[in-house]
Amino acid sequence: MIRCIVAIIIFTSFFGFQTQSQTLTPLAFGKNTSLRGLSVVDDTVAWASGSKGWTASSVNGGKTWNWKQISGYENLDFRDIEAFSANRAILLSAGTPAVILLTIDGGSVWKEVYRNDSPEIFLDGMDFWDADKGLIYGDPIKGKLVLLKTSNGGVHWEDISQNNTISLMAGEASFAASGTAIRCDSKGNTWIATGGSKSRLFYSSDYGVKWRVNDCPIIQGKSSTGPFSIAFYTKKIGIAVGGDYLIDSLRLNNLLLTSNSGKTWLKPSSSTFGYRSAVEYLSDLRLIATGPGGTDISNDGGKNWMNLSLIGYHTVRKAKSGKLVLLTGSDGRIASISY
Repeated sequence: MIRCIVAIIIFTSFFGFQTQSQTLTPLAFGKNTSLRGLSVVDDTVAWASGSKGWTASSVNGGKTWNWKQISGYENLDFRDIEAFSANRAILLSAGTPAVILLTIDGGSVWKEVYRNDSPEIFLDGMDFWDADKGLIYGDPIKGKLVLLKTSNGGVHWEDISQNNTISLMAGEASFAASGTAIRCDSKGNTWIATGGSKSRLFYSSDYGVKWRVNDCPIIQGKSSTGPFSIAFYTKKIGIAVGGDYLIDSLRLNNLLLTSNSGKTWLKPSSSTFGYRSAVEYLSDLRLIATGPGGTDISNDGGKNWMNLSLIGYHTVRKAKSGKLVLLTGSDGRIASISY
C-alpha cells in the first residue's frame, strides 16, 4: 500500500498534479531551444523567445504555436520578449552582441532597432509602463547599471544610464533568467533586482529619471545567488524569489515579501521548494513560482507554499489583460495553468 501511494504521488507530480483546482497542462515540447522570454498579451495572444534565435507565437490561447528561427540571429539567446498584439513584439538578446529586434507583422519580418557590440554589454530584461514607454536594463558597465529607454514603442532606444548615480558593488549584477528581475507599472514605478555578491532593489517612481536603492536580504554573496525574479501586486506589495541556481533544491532564504515597495522585507512561513527563477501574482493572494526544479503555488499572498509539479520551467507570466497563465522552459517546453 505504501509503495502504491508513493507511485501515485510521483505520477501526479509529473503529469498535472492538481491542488485546489490548480492544474498544470503541457502545451508544447521538443524544440531545441531554451525559452526564457515570455509575454502573454491576453487570453488568446502570447509570445515566447529563447536560445538559438527561436521565437514562438500563439493566437489561440496556447493551443497551437507558430515557431520561427530568425535568420541571421541563430546564435543569439533571446532572453526576453515584450508583446503588445498578435502583430507587434520586441525581442531582447543577452550577451554580446546586445540586439533588440522589433516586428510589426506577427514575426514575418524582424527589424534590428538597437545593436551594441561592446564586449562589456549584457542586457538582462525589459518591461513597459505602457505601449509606448519601456525600459531595458543590463549588467553594470563602469559600476553603473545599463539603462535603455524607449518612448515610441521600441522603435528607438535612448541610453539613460546616467540617470542612476548609484554604483554597484564589486560582483553585484543581475540575472537574465526569466526577464522578470525588472518590473514596471502603469504609473511610472520601476523595480530592478540585483544579486551576486550583494542583493539590492533599485526603485524609480518617475519612469526611470531618479533612482533609490534598498538592501534585499535574500541569500547572497556568491555569483550564483540572489533574487532572480520580482513581482509587485501594488506599488507597495511585492515579492522577491531566487536562491542559488547551483544548488536548486536549497530552500534557505530564497524568498522575501515586502509591504512598502522594498524598503523592508519579511520571510515567509514556508518557502518555495528550492531555487525559483520566476514569480507571478495571479491575484492578491494567489501566486505561482517556477524554476528548473519545479513549480509552486501560494494561496495566502506568498506566506506559505505548496509544490504543484516537479516539472520545472524558466519563467511564468499572466496575461496583461485576461486570465491566461503560461510557463516556458527548456527543450521548447510550454504549459498553462488553470486556477
